[in-house]
Amino acid sequence: MDTGATPVPPGPLQTRSSLVRDLRRLGLSTGATVLVHASLRQVGWVCGGAPTVVRALLDVLGPDGTLMVPTFTADNRDPSRWRQAPVPEAWWPAIRDELPAFDPAVTPCRQLGIVAETVRTWPGARRSAHPQTSFAAVGRLAAELTARHPITSELGPESPLGALAEADGQTLLLGVGYEQCTAFHLAEYGWAGLGRRPNRCVAMTPQGRRWVDYEAATLDDRDFGELGKEFEATTVSVRAGEVGAAPARLFPLRTAVAFAAEWLTVRRGPSTS
Repeated sequence: MDTGATPVPPGPLQTRSSLVRDLRRLGLSTGATVLVHASLRQVGWVCGGAPTVVRALLDVLGPDGTLMVPTFTADNRDPSRWRQAPVPEAWWPAIRDELPAFDPAVTPCRQLGIVAETVRTWPGARRSAHPQTSFAAVGRLAAELTARHPITSELGPESPLGALAEADGQTLLLGVGYEQCTAFHLAEYGWAGLGRRPNRCVAMTPQGRRWVDYEAATLDDRDFGELGKEFEATTVSVRAGEVGAAPARLFPLRTAVAFAAEWLTVRRGPSTS
């Protein structure tokens, strides 16, 4: 029976101004350069949705700051390796023939959430050229951070993640855990046990659309939750609080990478061989 009652939205109301206050209280400052991993759902009921979250971040960062997000395209690979949304094997030949090549201007990053997709399409946004692990950025250092991204350095020193470390940037985990912390992947590139594996994706080449084969790093985030827990417990670098209804963590990227590099050597061992 319809009682006519209006459903109560989940969580308290969040607005642009309330998010700005929360971000500043957490420690995000004007002029900062920050990589954001965000879950809009965890922030609560946001008046204006994802664009409000992006505007609040840009309000705090100001004209001298830079906002960067991961805009990965994990489905740009052979359909036999699609794990999150598998398709019938009978479809594989047609997908291999017609899967669109990565285009920084139009290829979406659906699996990274609506906040990342909103930054990707923001006026003036710049995006790196990697067909699988691109990043998008808005702000003063956007072009500089996204300019270099060779295919063999997915999340390595020559990627925008490496550029962010060189720029002394920060990471903000907004409603997500350390399992999502790409800074730890950057540390894996300095780990002696890092392996390589064959990989392929569709890219635009001088000869047109092609499947491109290359050697990818064998990255592994399965222990990042434990790594992040110890990082937060043993350093004073993590600013913890809430932004909206979401738990939030803000910390320097370089510090996280340095801690992770030592942790990986101790916990995983110097080599997997």
